[in-house]
Amino acid sequence: MFEVNEMPHQIDADLIKLMERVETATIGHFLHSGFIDREIRAVLPEKRVAGTAVTVRLPHADSTILHYLTKLVRPGDFVAIERCGDDRHACWGGVVTHAMKLAGIVGAVIDGPATDFSEIRKVEMPMWCRGPSPITTKILGLEGAINVPVTVGGQVIRPGDAIIADESGVVVLSPSQAQAATEKALGMQENEIVLLERLRNGEFLPDISGATKIVEGQKRQVA
Repeated sequence: MFEVNEMPHQIDADLIKLMERVETATIGHFLHSGFIDREIRAVLPEKRVAGTAVTVRLPHADSTILHYLTKLVRPGDFVAIERCGDDRHACWGGVVTHAMKLAGIVGAVIDGPATDFSEIRKVEMPMWCRGPSPITTKILGLEGAINVPVTVGGQVIRPGDAIIADESGVVVLSPSQAQAATEKALGMQENEIVLLERLRNGEFLPDISGATKIVEGQKRQVA
């Protein structure tokens, strides 16, 4: 049985442009949830992308639903694939890479392996997964779902969520929190530029961060 729900409302294009400037590690300075398991890693670590989550639940060895999704995705979508615990079969390979690239998606994350990394690199498809596997899924016509809540790397992703992905990992933001989190992160990144300049001018990091005051206020003198 296959479940296919409507495509989600896309995140505002102006917000996406701002999100593309945000480092996931900056968000990690003030959020503790929303992050996908760090063992799910970038195939192209130099890429940073932001987009609207389109979700897929793809169990076992049946990739029928993912093939079907290639005709539904839109420019700006970010595909998130739950594999229901299957860490053996690669559901994403060279042909799906080309189909998705032609459709205009900004990237994808898989809670499982992929294959044909050379093709992924060749067409510069931003991809986060659990590494390569030579064993692939097949068109079995058994089951799958599009645009349902999924779990990827321990993180629930809902259709329409905001996704930022880069060399450090993948973070999921609800549409209601995306604007505030993006603006806070960009402010922190601008402050970091100022901090680095202060270091170059001779100041010490613990004096700036407050660590000196904390340690020297509590340190035990040793004779």
